[in-house]
Amino acid sequence: MSSSRIPPPHLVVGSGPIGSAVARHLVDQGARVRVLTRSGNGPEGCELVRGDASDATLMTTLCEGVGVLYNCVNPAYHRWALDWPPINQALLEAAAHCGAVLVTVSNLYGYGPATASIGAPTYDAGHPLTEDTPLAAPGTKGQVRAGMWREQREAFDAGRAKVVEIRAADYIGPRADSVVGSRFVPRVLAGRSVTTIGRSDVAHTFTYTEDVARLAVTVGADPRAWGKAWHVPSNEPRTQQEVANDVSAYAGVGRVRVRALSRRLLYTLGLVSRQMHELRETEYQFRDDFVMDSSLAQATFALAPTPWSEIIAATVKSYTDAVDQRAQEVVS
Repeated sequence: MSSSRIPPPHLVVGSGPIGSAVARHLVDQGARVRVLTRSGNGPEGCELVRGDASDATLMTTLCEGVGVLYNCVNPAYHRWALDWPPINQALLEAAAHCGAVLVTVSNLYGYGPATASIGAPTYDAGHPLTEDTPLAAPGTKGQVRAGMWREQREAFDAGRAKVVEIRAADYIGPRADSVVGSRFVPRVLAGRSVTTIGRSDVAHTFTYTEDVARLAVTVGADPRAWGKAWHVPSNEPRTQQEVANDVSAYAGVGRVRVRALSRRLLYTLGLVSRQMHELRETEYQFRDDFVMDSSLAQATFALAPTPWSEIIAATVKSYTDAVDQRAQEVVS
């Protein structure tokens, strides 16, 4: 920890693509920022601390004097049920004790598929998800996410803590390892076909990582946002084939085909691959249209999503820059 007697007013937990973006946005605004990670690494210009986010005592100590606490943690996919509950409890306890606003970066898993509940569907698959859509996920990861928010809302309703959650669709952008991330973009840039889960021709919302960070910083400072969940401003949905077309068009390479991995093959691969096994739970998001409505956050906070063309440009540049850097390292 820093020897300074005055703690930074912002504590960011996690330095992945979202945590780093949040910290950079705050630093650019002239704020002092503390970043906690297991490795002790993080963006330049921040106070970097090494530690375990599930350690409630450590979190409370680090949170003393902090105004906003950002939960940008990203546990291993297969460990959500084990890692998320203690992390959520530690951060919530720290925020409640210190009076900080807890901003949690979440996703759409808690809603589940359109047929999540027994009996009537929780929502119509043909209509966008809104913040009022019931959290009725039947899968483990969705239930974990929904449970985290319910625990936070209970603390808020009881007057014990100030909390707010933002929910994003699948990420797109530099360092965003999603369905349109490292297994997708480099192949498109190389003119090679892509195999992905679900169907390549259904509408799907993608959220830019920088837009996630902008909303996180905004809601942490705006009392109107507290006690509620907000969808991150995102562009109109695109199919996975359309995303590939957009990437290839910007890069000036020939179009490639996006092939769908059959459900049968996905389930078979899940028997031998932990990653594929985990993806089976959320395959429904790419089986039908999966569209998020972010109009409420856009209207409330006057935030528009970054133009799609700029997102594609930044995403492509991040991969081409990485290739150039590796080439220079080989030469040197």
